[in-house]
Amino acid sequence: MRHLASCFMFFCFVLSAPGLAASERSEQVKAFVAAFNAHNAELMSQYVTDDIQWLSVNGDRIAVETSGKTELTEAMDGYFKSCASCQSEVTDLTVLGNRVSTVEEASWRQNGELRSQKSLAIYEFNNSLIRRVYYFPAE
Repeated sequence: MRHLASCFMFFCFVLSAPGLAASERSEQVKAFVAAFNAHNAELMSQYVTDDIQWLSVNGDRIAVETSGKTELTEAMDGYFKSCASCQSEVTDLTVLGNRVSTVEEASWRQNGELRSQKSLAIYEFNNSLIRRVYYFPAE
C-alpha cells in the first residue's frame, strides 16, 4: 500500500509539472503582448532569446522578418512610430509543449475609424524565453 501511495504521488507530480510550464509560457506570451501594447520594444526584448526569429508564414512561403534581439527591437520601434494606435489582444491561447498558439486581434485607428483583424501566431520557446514567432496572415 505504501508503494502504491508513493507511485500515485509521483504520477501526480509528473502530470502537474507540464501544467506549470504551460502556465508560465502562456504568461510569458501575455506579458510579451502587453509590452507590445505599451509600445515598449525594449521590454518586449526581455521575453525573447538573443537569436529570436520573427517569421511570416504565407502559404508555402516562410519569410524571416527579423533575426536577433537587436533587429526585433529596431523593427518594433519603427513599427510603433508608424502606428501609434496599434494594439493587440489575445483572444484565444493554447499551450502544447514548447509552443503557444494564439489568435490575436489587432486594432488600430485609420482616418479616425477603428479597424481590426485577427491573425494566428505560434510562439516557440527555448526554456523560458521566446525563440521564434510564426505569424500567419490576417483572416
